[in-house]
Formats: sequence, structure tokens, C-alpha cells
Amino acid sequence: MDLSLKPAATAVDAVRGTLAEHFGDRLQSGTSFCEQHANTATGRGTQAPDMVVWPETTQEVSLIARTCWEQGVPLIPFGAGSSLEGQLNAPLGGVSVDMSRMDSLREVLAEDLIAVVGPGLTRKRLNEELRHTGLQFPIDPGADASIGGMCATRASGTNAVRYGTMAENVLALEVVMADGTIIRTGTRAVKSAAGYDLTRLMIGSEATLGIITEITLRLRGIPEETIGGVAGFPDLQSACAAVIIMVQIGLDIGRVELLDPVQIRACNAYSGLTLPEVPTLFFECGGTDASARDTARIFTEIAEEEGALSIEWTAAREARNKLWQARHDSYWAALALRPGCKGLVSDACVPISKLAESIAEARADLDARGLTGTILGHVGDGNFHVVLMTDPEDMDEAAQVADFLKGISRRAQAVGGTCTGEHGIGQGKITSLADEAGASLAVMRAVKAALDPRNILNPGKLFGDLA
Repeated sequence: MDLSLKPAATAVDAVRGTLAEHFGDRLQSGTSFCEQHANTATGRGTQAPDMVVWPETTQEVSLIARTCWEQGVPLIPFGAGSSLEGQLNAPLGGVSVDMSRMDSLREVLAEDLIAVVGPGLTRKRLNEELRHTGLQFPIDPGADASIGGMCATRASGTNAVRYGTMAENVLALEVVMADGTIIRTGTRAVKSAAGYDLTRLMIGSEATLGIITEITLRLRGIPEETIGGVAGFPDLQSACAAVIIMVQIGLDIGRVELLDPVQIRACNAYSGLTLPEVPTLFFECGGTDASARDTARIFTEIAEEEGALSIEWTAAREARNKLWQARHDSYWAALALRPGCKGLVSDACVPISKLAESIAEARADLDARGLTGTILGHVGDGNFHVVLMTDPEDMDEAAQVADFLKGISRRAQAVGGTCTGEHGIGQGKITSLADEAGASLAVMRAVKAALDPRNILNPGKLFGDLA
């Protein structure tokens, strides 16, 4: 990092002084506060901001932005801290804007299937508050992420095969721009042909174009009946083949996840499961009682035709919750396979016809390099993840890990896929984005330069540009 690009200490002090007058003890500069607001979720290094501030209104976010704009001091929005590619790091210092106090459910329009929320509201709390309405927000990235952070990274997760990503489930946004200007994008209508789609531009921008301060979400009805289960297969090819057929015939499956044998071993030990250590699908379908059971029947037929070794179904909420909690705890389960290690998670997304091949190649590469890792994924949409357990002090292993991660991205791109289906670019996949975007990278840079000419919004992400 070129330290000469950091703002002058006098500029940082000026920002701190101005903000302290307004925020009082809602501004902190202590080392522990700052380090907690940098990237600590994975094995990537931590680059702490100079200060952390907790706004409670859009107007306060605008004040922070205007103050930083005048002094050229970076701004890094912070949600729940679950970003995986270094999105929260502050390579040039600056101000971490913690949105956790902007966490209200502001409005629910049940007849329109709409909720208006603050960016700091987490998805689990949102669904708890919606439960009495019979509605839900179905996007589930695993971690209890904030809604604002999910917008910034274009999150999706286990339900994406049925409900899509954040891009399909956000109708409108309120956004504070780099200079403090407040704009609104989108409306409460389910579609629009009015001008550029600025809502979709902001979703997935990783806070490099603006700071999201309000989100208007699409809601969905909670199914009358939900049935879940597991199916073990003799190999990855047969498990993926079953999923491909389900997708091709339009089977209304709610979610379907693939866990490789190493991940199953980890989940058994960590979450108290007793599953055979074979490629395994976790799945769930919902709807009316009749439609859910019909979907389960067709799923079973397809799985059996593709050689499933075992299939178990349950409608019991407790059993289903235990299964999906084990899936959500897969990262921690994987880490327990190698005590004392650091975790590093990466993802890629490929056309579903290339999924088995891509996962098999990733596993072969892992084994050839002698690396410890598990593979799992939202196979209904071609997205898979690798959880690596690494020793950050072992330089030889670190080099192998870096080459392995680049290989996942290259192979995905070679078959028409993308270097990331969920985690985003951040600092970790800057080179991969350049390879994938080609000439369109210049268009992205032009958008960034037009909306944030001083480059104060989350600098050093997506393109690696720090000045």
C-alpha cells in the first residue's frame, strides 16, 4: 500500500473534530473499536479505520459524507461485519460508518407485499418482526447479515434458486452520495421503464458509489407447508445431475445445497449429525400441503433415477431447523477440522451444466496441493463455495492458497461463469474482475469517477485504485 495516498493527519483531525461536536460518544477512535470494524471475518489482513461513527438518521449520514468530502477522507460503511473479500478494510484509514443503529422496520404494506427498512436491520430480526403478517423476506445468505450490507454485495444464498438475489427483491433505495447529496432510486411499483435503473446500479456496488440509508423490499408469503430432507449420492456427478434435471423441468424446489464428503464429516462432528460421508444434497420445498408433497415426490423420483444412495424427508420444523443450522454453521464446522487454523472462503458461479465438472476440478486441485478444505454450494443456481483452513504463518502454503483461489476463478470464467456469485470483489478478487470484465471495466471506472470523483467511498475495492 502506498502510504502517501492516505489523507493528511490534519484532514483526519478536522473530520474527527467536526463529527465529535455532533456525535459525542457516538464517535470512537480507540484501537479496539477501529479494529473491530475492519475485515476480521476471514484470514485476510485487517486494515483499521481512523475512527468509527454511529449515525441514526439519513441526515446524519449526509453530514458525515459532506464532512469527509470536504477533507478528502475515506468513508467505509459497516453493516454486520460478515463480508468475506475485505470489503470492510480501510487501506487509507478514514471513517467507518456503522449503520447498526439505523435498524428499524419502518413500514409494512402487507397488501402490496412491501417492507421499508433501515440498512442496519438484520434479516433474522426482519423475519421475526414480519412473522405475524404471514410474510417473509426470503433471501438467506447464511450469516445474519444486515439488509444494507446484503444490498451492497448483491447477496443471495440458499433460497436463490426460487427467489433470486437481492437484485430481484429490492424495489427502491434511499442513498447518500459521496458529497452528502441524498437521492431516491426506484418506486413501490414492481416494475418501471423510467430512465436508468439506479437501484440495480447501487446493488452490488460494495459501497463504492453511495451509502444506502433505506431499502424498500419485496416480501413473499410464508408457505403453508414446508418439507425438507437429505439425499446421499455415490459421486458429485450424480448429485449434480439430479439438480440439473430439477432445474430444467422447472421443479419448484425452495432450496437445494450440495455438501462434499469432507464438509459432511465436519458437519457431523460439529452439529451432531450422523450422515454418511458422501456427496449430499440438503433440500427443501414449500407451498400448499398438496403442492409441497407433490414436489417432494418428483424430487425423490429424480434422485432415485440418478442413483441416490438414500433419501430422507421430514416436515417437522425442529428436524429441518437442525439440518439448516448445520448448513449455516458449515464454516465453523470446517475450521474445527484443523484447530488453530484461519478460515478463508471463496466462491464462483458457473452454468449449471458445468457445475459437477467445476466442483470436481476444485477438489482435485485442493488435493493435489495438499490443502485442507471443504466444498459446498447453492447448486440450484450453479454457485459453489470453498472453505479453506490455512496456516497464515506458512508462506509456502499461503502461496499455494493464492494460486488455488485464482484457479477457481479462471476455470469458472473459462466455462462462461463468474469469479463470484455472492461474495463480491472487495480486495480479494480485483484481478479476477479485470479478467472477467474486459473492456467493460473502463465503463465501471467511469461510473465511479462520475459519482465519486474524490474516491472517498470505500477506496481500494473492486478496481484496487487508491487515488
